[in-house]
Amino acid sequence: MTKMFALTAAALLAATSAYAGDAVKGEKDMKKCKACHTVSNGDEVIFKGGKTGPNLYGVIGRTAGTEENFSKYGDDLVAVGAAGLVWTEELLVEYVKDPKAFLSAQLDTSAKSKMSFKLKDASNVAAYLASVGPVVEEMPAQDAAPAQ
Repeated sequence: MTKMFALTAAALLAATSAYAGDAVKGEKDMKKCKACHTVSNGDEVIFKGGKTGPNLYGVIGRTAGTEENFSKYGDDLVAVGAAGLVWTEELLVEYVKDPKAFLSAQLDTSAKSKMSFKLKDASNVAAYLASVGPVVEEMPAQDAAPAQ
């Protein structure tokens, strides 16, 4: 788990700098995600899509596997969230490249992911999701090792 905390801390520090994704291009790229995901804030539909996957509104800054209106998360995604993984643009990009490999690296064991779709470069999608979601306040950097 120490590895996961170190990765999360590094990603949080990186999130404070400008990110290379283009939100305008990301809105177009979201078409690849709409079969499973929607982006809506209550009754306000920002990007209409499916409900097979969780609503991606507010995903940046949210603990992995915790969208309150979605109950079909895989056990391994819930486990990384329970261990403290909070989605940043950078972590989301890494996850979407290869969800199974990402979860396996986070958990230091072979993991499964219900998300079978892979996107080589999701930086624009991550930027789009950050731009349409609630403002994420900077989080304090976490220590690389858990407190004893």
